Amino acid sequence: MVKSVARKKITLHVNGDVYRLEIPVNCTLLSALRDDVGLQGTKEGCGSGDCGACTVLLDGKPVNSCLVLAVTADGRHITTVEGLAKDDKLHPLQEAFIQEGAVQCGFCTPGMLLTAKGLLDENPMPSEGEIRKALAGNLCRCTGYVRIVKAVQKAAANMAQSRG
Repeated sequence: MVKSVARKKITLHVNGDVYRLEIPVNCTLLSALRDDVGLQGTKEGCGSGDCGACTVLLDGKPVNSCLVLAVTADGRHITTVEGLAKDDKLHPLQEAFIQEGAVQCGFCTPGMLLTAKGLLDENPMPSEGEIRKALAGNLCRCTGYVRIVKAVQKAAANMAQSRG
């Protein structure tokens, strides 16, 4: 006999939209975002919090969504890669990643972008060392991280310039 998993009703605020879900209590935020909300930008890499491909912002802070139970995100605000662009205009980080050639296969890119956004929201002009430290939990098998770091630096400079 298979024992069924308890379910719970939750509300997620994702990229400015409200989603009311009934999910198993053991459902990860990653699974809820991909399977229940239908946002495929957040990737499952390792499933153990080691690669950063599943990074989203939870109340503005980067988290590995594969390690967060969706029920703990009830009522909280989540930003996924789909929420970075506004009004068909790419976020400055997305622009800089393209301009600096920081995107190769693209699998790690959503997590890199959201980790970088979390950093720039806290520290608008980080040093190279601070950028590297912030990105340390995000693995990329295609690049040597040089272009990614340059893209974050460029985005920080562009964002500072647009703030005046």
